[in-house]
Amino acid sequence: MTEINVISNTRHPNLVQLIGCCIEDGNRILVYEYLENNSLSSALLGSKGKHVPLNWPKRAAICLGIASGLAFLHEEAEPPIVHRDIKASNVLIDENLHPKIGDIGLAKLFPDNITHVSTRVARTIGYLAPEYALLGQLTKKADVYSFGVVLEIISSRSSSNAAFREDLLILVEWAWKLREEGRLRDLVDPELTEYPEAEVLRFIKVALFCIQSAYNQRPNMKQVTEMLSKKVKLNEKLLTEPGVYRTHSNNRSSYGSHLTSSSKGKKKGSFCNNGVPKFSECNRDDTKISAATCYSIVTVLGAHII
Repeated sequence: MTEINVISNTRHPNLVQLIGCCIEDGNRILVYEYLENNSLSSALLGSKGKHVPLNWPKRAAICLGIASGLAFLHEEAEPPIVHRDIKASNVLIDENLHPKIGDIGLAKLFPDNITHVSTRVARTIGYLAPEYALLGQLTKKADVYSFGVVLEIISSRSSSNAAFREDLLILVEWAWKLREEGRLRDLVDPELTEYPEAEVLRFIKVALFCIQSAYNQRPNMKQVTEMLSKKVKLNEKLLTEPGVYRTHSNNRSSYGSHLTSSSKGKKKGSFCNNGVPKFSECNRDDTKISAATCYSIVTVLGAHII
């Protein structure tokens, strides 16, 4: 009940509001507000009847809304909250196409002065930070990795199911390969016939910063929000290869190879006074980067919040 009380008092425009709960014998149900346009996954990848046309301004606003919500959960909620299962199906869309993070039923509350916890993995393949998937090491940076869902918003392709090219790359691997080949524009949804190229490419590169293999190389969500909302020149020299978790049956463990290459080729880069990597090349006075995170609520779940 302590966790439910915390979540019910956690309010933000980009979080689905918890209305109440019902506990009867062994049955436990959380009740959330209703949102008319279902999930972001349905809007982007759903059937014809559920698909919602999204132009670039709407997609950009959704990206910023998700980032803002996560930043709130990580830095302003008391205690801080790590969502653990950020993905397109856990972002709901209201009648005005305003995004709200849902399914906070798997969220983890972080006590004061605790930077990470070891816990069982409770998330979806395709969005898993490799250190969390393999080691059960949960930090705010696991949510940052999952913010790579931005690639789905831009491409309208699934992070968990789609495979690209003859070597069956998943979305984050394909995005990295396109970057290496200088073809990032190929990632953009063909339905987006008009868009500001520089801004879209910046959003893609911010997503690539979020899915780096080494978690301490990823930005925090406040930095992500700053990089998305301002016309900054990103310091791509700091960008390293993404980490990818694959099941053993796949015969490919991209996480191991990416972790090795990222560690060996790791660049020190420049840092702000607080020890946080400086991801953009703008003046620090112009872009005051700190930290924050938000991703939360939605489904009707039984079971306690762990």
